Amino acid sequence: MREAKLALRRQLLARRDALPPDVRSAASEAIVRRIAALPEFRAATAVLLTLAFRTEWNTLALVHAALAAGKTVAVPRVDVEARMLELHTLSDPEREIIAGHMGIPEPRPESPRVSRAAIDFVLVPGVAFDLAGRRLGYGGGYYDRLLPLLSPHLARVAGAFEFQVVDRVPAAPHDVGVDTIVTELRTLPLRR
Repeated sequence: MREAKLALRRQLLARRDALPPDVRSAASEAIVRRIAALPEFRAATAVLLTLAFRTEWNTLALVHAALAAGKTVAVPRVDVEARMLELHTLSDPEREIIAGHMGIPEPRPESPRVSRAAIDFVLVPGVAFDLAGRRLGYGGGYYDRLLPLLSPHLARVAGAFEFQVVDRVPAAPHDVGVDTIVTELRTLPLRR
C-alpha cells in the first residue's frame, strides 16, 4: 500500500508541476467559481479553507469570496509537536499569511483560534481523488487526524485539477474521504 501511494503521489505531483502557469491559473479560476456556487459553500457560515502550496490550484480567490460573503474563514496551522492542525481565522490574507512548516502558507500564530465545532464546510487538499471519495494526501496524515474531529455532517469538498481524479486511490481504513470533488471541468457529488 505504501509503495502504491508513493508511486501515485510522485506521478501526479510531477504532472501537476509540469502544468503551464496560464493553464493552472485558468483551471484555478474555474475551480473557485464551481466551489463558490455549491449550495453547501453558500450556506456555510464558517469555512475551513487551505492556502495553495507549490503548484496546487490557487485557493486565494475562494478565501476572498468567503470573506466578501461575511463568512468566518479558518485556515490550518501545523502544530509539528502534536502532529495536528490548529484552526485560525484569516481576515486579511495579504497581511496575515506567513510561510509555516515546510514553507506551507498559514496564518500568523497570533491569529485568533477557531473552534472545530464552528466549522460547517471544509476544503480538503490532496494529490489524488477517486469516485469513491478516497483521497491521497501528502503523506503526513494531518487531515486524516483532523477530519474525524469535525462534525460528520459538514461538507467535505476537494478541489483538484481534472487529471487528479483517478480510477482508484489506494486507501487504508484510517484514510478519510470527501463528499464532493470539484475540478475545472465538473462537480462530482459522491456518497461517503
